[in-house]
Amino acid sequence: MLDTDNAVNVNYGETVKMVADAAKEFSEQFIRPHVMEWDEAEFFPADLLRKAGELGFMGILIPEIYGGSEMGYHEYITIIEEISKVDPSIGLSIAAHNSLATTHTYLFGNESQRLRVFTQVGFW
Repeated sequence: MLDTDNAVNVNYGETVKMVADAAKEFSEQFIRPHVMEWDEAEFFPADLLRKAGELGFMGILIPEIYGGSEMGYHEYITIIEEISKVDPSIGLSIAAHNSLATTHTYLFGNESQRLRVFTQVGFW
């Protein structure tokens, strides 16, 4: 059994709490009602990721000048955790987009590549 009496209690502040609330509300409103239906039908809800992008969940670590949310890793982890509590596959999809797609383009792409990729309509 997990011993939570000695767990570290970290207070990340209001921003992380607001992000957690937004991710939880998003998950409860747009994911939970469809989890079993999507799973049984082997359906991937691409429109849901567009909604996540509208909330800033698809460019979490990317600067605002490129259309990202310019948040930090605490917010990133919080978003993925809250969404994954409801549907881990959606959490993983959002994590992959942020970690494998956007962050690599931002860190290793040149300015021309960043502008071309991040300014595509519907990228976020």
